[in-house]
Amino acid sequence: MRNFYVLLIVGVLAFAKANSQVVINELDADTPSTNDKQFVELLTPQPFTELDDYVLVFFNGNPNSSTTGNGRSYYAVDLDGLVTDFNGLVVLGSSKVVPAPDRRLAESNIQLGADAVAVYRGSTADFPDRTFATQENLISALVYDTDDTDSQALLTLLGEQVQYDEDENGRQTTESIQRKADGTYETKAPTPHSFNDTDEPSYIGIDFTLDPEGRLDEGQDFDIIFNLTKPADQDFTISFSLSNRGFNTQDYTGANSVSFQEGETTKTLSYSLIDDDLDEGDEFLRVNLGNSLPIGYKRLKDNEETAVIDNDFVVAAYGTPLNPTYGVVSSTQPDGYYDNLEGKSGDELAQAITNLIAETGVVRIHSYDDVTTILKDADASPENSNKVWLMYTEQDRRDIDFQTGSNNQGTWNREHIYSRSRGNFFSLEDFDETADGIDEWIETSVDSTRHGNSDAHHLRATDGPENSSRGNQDYPEYNGPERSQGSWHGDVARAMFYMALRYNNVDLVRGNPDNSTVGAMGDLDVLLEWNEQDPPDDFEMNRNNVIYEWQRNRNPFIDNPELADFIWGEQAGETFTLSNESNQLTKLTIYPNPSPGSFFISNVEQPMEVVIYDAMGRMTYYTQIDRDAKINTNLASGIYLVRLNQGEMVRTLKLIIE
Repeated sequence: MRNFYVLLIVGVLAFAKANSQVVINELDADTPSTNDKQFVELLTPQPFTELDDYVLVFFNGNPNSSTTGNGRSYYAVDLDGLVTDFNGLVVLGSSKVVPAPDRRLAESNIQLGADAVAVYRGSTADFPDRTFATQENLISALVYDTDDTDSQALLTLLGEQVQYDEDENGRQTTESIQRKADGTYETKAPTPHSFNDTDEPSYIGIDFTLDPEGRLDEGQDFDIIFNLTKPADQDFTISFSLSNRGFNTQDYTGANSVSFQEGETTKTLSYSLIDDDLDEGDEFLRVNLGNSLPIGYKRLKDNEETAVIDNDFVVAAYGTPLNPTYGVVSSTQPDGYYDNLEGKSGDELAQAITNLIAETGVVRIHSYDDVTTILKDADASPENSNKVWLMYTEQDRRDIDFQTGSNNQGTWNREHIYSRSRGNFFSLEDFDETADGIDEWIETSVDSTRHGNSDAHHLRATDGPENSSRGNQDYPEYNGPERSQGSWHGDVARAMFYMALRYNNVDLVRGNPDNSTVGAMGDLDVLLEWNEQDPPDDFEMNRNNVIYEWQRNRNPFIDNPELADFIWGEQAGETFTLSNESNQLTKLTIYPNPSPGSFFISNVEQPMEVVIYDAMGRMTYYTQIDRDAKINTNLASGIYLVRLNQGEMVRTLKLIIE
């Protein structure tokens, strides 16, 4: 009797699949280059079928993974809101699929086999990450590979007999797996949005281009040229939008609809970008055709963005790290912020710093996506507020050029100074993928090592390829690109010092530990040298102030760079004091900087020595002063360190001689 019920259940499932309302009609998993042409096409027996209450699920068949493979899900997409077209087809795909997909999937989201894709009755809630494939509520399934061994686990779990190879003809990047009339599959040239057995598209495609192509400047005129792949078979008008976040109808003049007469194939509309006096930042206009096309027409592309460069921007009062200034930007630390460090030494001093910068209930952590917003402000180029300063390559780049896809050329991204893998930092899918702003945060603590993933004090805007070159190396194993002037050395050192005291199980060591080492990075001795040779400038103080507004903690080694010596350096074990003498040193400024040769030292209240060293560490100038003074030198052009000695207290500032 038990066998009878098993057979009955299997029979019911087989009948449900054979008579299913939705089938997987085509799959293209492996496409040229960055896999930005991946898609899944579904087919229903009747056109204009609503797909509410269906879910598309992708499964990993890797037999060598005991935690993520062997038939576990890795991605699920609700089909609610989708409706098949006049052919009963609907396409979900990545950005470069032509015609444009009905629902966008991220680039490279579809894994290469041996894997599977399936349609179920249900929702994504039924398939949390790493859910085993099942035949319960299964509507249609395709087990596939790209010249891989069959996944018996997936075949068994999904009740399938055949695993189809996208590389069957040796052309896996240029062919797709397509369903035949008998329910089996074959591989041939992709046909998204068309029947698999057709020789030509079953639609009229509508395309558009902007003239001129490339980036547009505020105040510029441009055209949008609409083209049809065949002459229009009827008169029609479609509405579209150019709006995108801050860019809206107040930023341009021109129409938001285009009309074709029967027999026409092209139409040109003209626009003007309004040149206002507002610093709105660079923006993107987005051509969005929406769903207003008549039956039988397809968008060859949609939601294409074009940058609009704002000619209004702010130049900061302080310099870039390559041409630094000092004393222009003041610390926004509250009165008494560092009082608990007073009179402490050794481990007690280190613990007091940790208590301050990791205080539960005070310190906030934001999402990894929020960090992008933070860096656009914290790392804003002093020369143009619509750009960010890239740390290692020592250049600026437009903040709109943030890397969003797999291509990092000409883009910037977020660099973890304390390497993510070395610190064991990781993302939370639901939390870190949402940019919810400064008013949304979570509490953190010294034990919340995961939060190092989005701690802005050690995240910097960097050139995409250069970030990849750095990888997870120690310093100075990585010492920047060729011809780097090292303007970032001190910044890196102070970020590493912060991380070492901010989180448990994150440490700095002397030497160069293996790059697979978790919880320890080096070289501490070099970082201490960098801290002294490249003291905090106004750019670094400004970013400390910006991050404090978000996280409610500061990097103490920017406000008090001498702290590093009291924790790890020559003064380790000595008592740290925030005496008037120490406070006096923090107020000292030199200007102008860069200097033509002479400069002023201001806010001097006690006698002190002034010693200037060149880039080779050689003393080039010495004097003593007891009040604000003008220092006249005959130094050659270059970078120098000005060491101000007041008893046992020392402050070092960088000086540029033009």
